[in-house]
Amino acid sequence: MNRNYPMKMIQNKIALMLSIALLLFTFTLHAQEKFKVVIDAGHGGADPGNVGVKGNKMYEKDVVLKIALQLGKLLKVDKDIKVIYTRKDDTFIELNRRGKIAQESNANLFISIHADSFTKESVHGASNFVLGLHENDRNFEIAKKENQVILLEDNYKEVYAGFDPNAPESVIGLTLMQEEYLDQSLIIADLIQQNFVNKLQRKDRKVKQAGFLVLRNTFMPSVLVETGYLTNKQEGVYLKSVKGQKEIAKAIYDAVKAYKKQLDVNVVIDEAPKPKVIKPKTRIIKGVTFKVQIASSAKKIKTASYNFKGLKGVERARVGAHHKYYYGKTSDYIKVKELQKKAKEKGYYSSFIVAFKNGKKVSVRKVLK
Repeated sequence: MNRNYPMKMIQNKIALMLSIALLLFTFTLHAQEKFKVVIDAGHGGADPGNVGVKGNKMYEKDVVLKIALQLGKLLKVDKDIKVIYTRKDDTFIELNRRGKIAQESNANLFISIHADSFTKESVHGASNFVLGLHENDRNFEIAKKENQVILLEDNYKEVYAGFDPNAPESVIGLTLMQEEYLDQSLIIADLIQQNFVNKLQRKDRKVKQAGFLVLRNTFMPSVLVETGYLTNKQEGVYLKSVKGQKEIAKAIYDAVKAYKKQLDVNVVIDEAPKPKVIKPKTRIIKGVTFKVQIASSAKKIKTASYNFKGLKGVERARVGAHHKYYYGKTSDYIKVKELQKKAKEKGYYSSFIVAFKNGKKVSVRKVLK
């Protein structure tokens, strides 16, 4: 009898188990690489949202759900995109829970779909909102109307920590949580708005900032889409129609694809090191300065370390109406990668590397070539 036979059997089983484990790990890793989009159909259940004009009654919750499902159907065709719905039927979902669904799924993008209303039936058009301080009374009124739904929740005072949907000062605290995602939120909002205006010829009601509570817990690029006015007779009919719903979903879909493409172009993917190859300690790019962008805000914040979770050497630069906050400054790409890692360890998960040449911002990918 060969006494080594049982040992060989064990070794073969171990090898097989390791192979299966490696295969599962590879599959899991691949699955994690998918671009996750959370689609939030506003309102639902006991919360009908806006109602159309007399003679053409429709509920906002039904219209936006159909648009959301159509958008998800389009996105699911892309094997690199995973779609997550906050609701797929006429269910009431708390505002707090909608954000948590996005956060728990570690999503890359949150899109909340709504339809607007106004006292004057002549008002029409589409707009997109990102989280921020209300810039005028009209923006605050829109946000207040959407935030009122929390009053339907039994324990809203505990869940929302004293948030008052009728108080402007309650909005201020919301914006601080989303500041570092403002740039990306504005990009996707602008892409959707351009498609509404240029492709669908909708009246341009602009990209705006307001304090929508549904965006509070979405620590990721987020946008609230107001697809049109149900209180406008013609626009209401369009929003209720299958044709209109498909066109709106397609416009949002095209924007998401364009947004994802921009991210893919700007992300530099380092190749896995080959066996026995030592990584270079430095990679100096002459004439180029690398920095890590950790935040963007309309507010001018003192660059002291206590304002940036202990990070020292943060500098501020004004770009348009916003202030960009950069951590570190080096011509060494290896060094700036280490700085980015440190920033993420401090909680700046969406931080990214930017490059400057002769004082102007340039593509990181191009300078690395």
